Amino acid sequence: MGVIEDVYDDLDTDVEFEKFEAAVNDKVEQMGGLADEETAAMLIAHELRDEEVNGIADIEPGMEDVKFLAKVVSVGDVRTFERDGEDEDGKVLNIEVADETGRIRVSLWDEMAAGAEENLEVGTVLRIGGRPKDGYSGVEVSASKVEEDPDAEVDVKVLDTYRVEDLALGLSDVNLKGKILDVGTVRTFDRDDGSEGRVSNLSVGDATGRVRVTMWDERADLVEELDAGQSVEIVDGYVRERDGSLELHVGSRGAVEVIDEDIEYVPETTDIGALELGQTVDIAGGVIESDSKRTFDRDDGSEGQVRNIRVRDDTGDIRVALWGEKADTDVDLADYVVITDVEIKDGWQDDLEASAGWRSSVTVMDDAPAGAGGDNDAGADQTSSQGLGAFSGESSGSDASTASTSSTSSSSQSSDDTTASSDEVVEFTGTVVQAGNPVILDDGSETKTVETDADLGLGDEVTVSGPETDGRISADSVEIHTGAKR
Repeated sequence: MGVIEDVYDDLDTDVEFEKFEAAVNDKVEQMGGLADEETAAMLIAHELRDEEVNGIADIEPGMEDVKFLAKVVSVGDVRTFERDGEDEDGKVLNIEVADETGRIRVSLWDEMAAGAEENLEVGTVLRIGGRPKDGYSGVEVSASKVEEDPDAEVDVKVLDTYRVEDLALGLSDVNLKGKILDVGTVRTFDRDDGSEGRVSNLSVGDATGRVRVTMWDERADLVEELDAGQSVEIVDGYVRERDGSLELHVGSRGAVEVIDEDIEYVPETTDIGALELGQTVDIAGGVIESDSKRTFDRDDGSEGQVRNIRVRDDTGDIRVALWGEKADTDVDLADYVVITDVEIKDGWQDDLEASAGWRSSVTVMDDAPAGAGGDNDAGADQTSSQGLGAFSGESSGSDASTASTSSTSSSSQSSDDTTASSDEVVEFTGTVVQAGNPVILDDGSETKTVETDADLGLGDEVTVSGPETDGRISADSVEIHTGAKR
């Protein structure tokens, strides 16, 4: 055996001997006789030991040059830039590659960039050498050597259309179809170079989850043409991370297009009765209270706004504060809503309160989706025309309609009997969940609308009596639990 074979046999590498031998001969030639075959073989072996990694997941910033095998999943465009002190512009092209352990962006420079633009295709398997560094979307590799390996296999699927659950940090050229859950407004900001930028957001969901979509500059104006409930396709998006969550971004190359498809979205929500202080969760339920929007002055002199609603599922109810642009959401009594990314905080009278801020989305659903926020059977088969009783958690179908028309009717009473007694005097005891006129009372199983001029506040527990017509009580008397009358 020769010295090259001896050095190769001591290596633990998947590089074929023929390639190793060729690299050794190239090294001897490059050094112009300053190294013999043994010395050159030891140099190549040293490089291989330092560079070989088991997979993309092992690559970290600060490593020496690494080598790895990966499949191309996206190819960008060549960009040119001026080099200091040089007449010729530089070129760079970013590609995305993946293996079974992860994905990473690789930067190709100058001649490599030009060659890749002409010849490189998605799905090609490459052997890549380069230096890892911290990049905008995490670790990146600045390539020093790239060569195609047609005989190698990398078990990575390249998707034409992604689902929310397929998204991963660093992905680009992403096409995703989804249902718009929430539409934001266009905001402006100042860039470091003095120019003004624009940004807007959507929340989009599909059968596998939901994602926040961020649109920049000329694409930001698209929100003015879009509405919640529409189905859209995001084209040529790229995935970034913000506050620990993945976002799908749309820049100048991307688009958001309305499509004529029915996209299913089933929210995964937390039961209101199981909420705990400090959580950030998604909740869903029927709106049993809706206050007017209020404005206030912030410490910096700007004006803010907030609106409070109360949401119930079959496990409990909670007050929800809608801040900023969320306060303008068109939410009415008896709507079924899904509210995402709410923070659970201390509220009034030591009750928990949900805070919906800039990251949140507020979606009014046509019906209560099955499995959202508990069973929610009471809301799932009802329409908003059936009133707040549809979300009581105690009734469903025609029983819920009967319960909403007469608090004195027994569960066995027919709908004809209920109609006959619609103008009789009834008595109802409950807690004020909406003040004003009308007042809305809730006793834990039913919600009643009451017409009264009495000065009642949120949280008052009262008994009202009077004639009831179509589920609305015209109160002749209103008694506070303390016995005082207002």
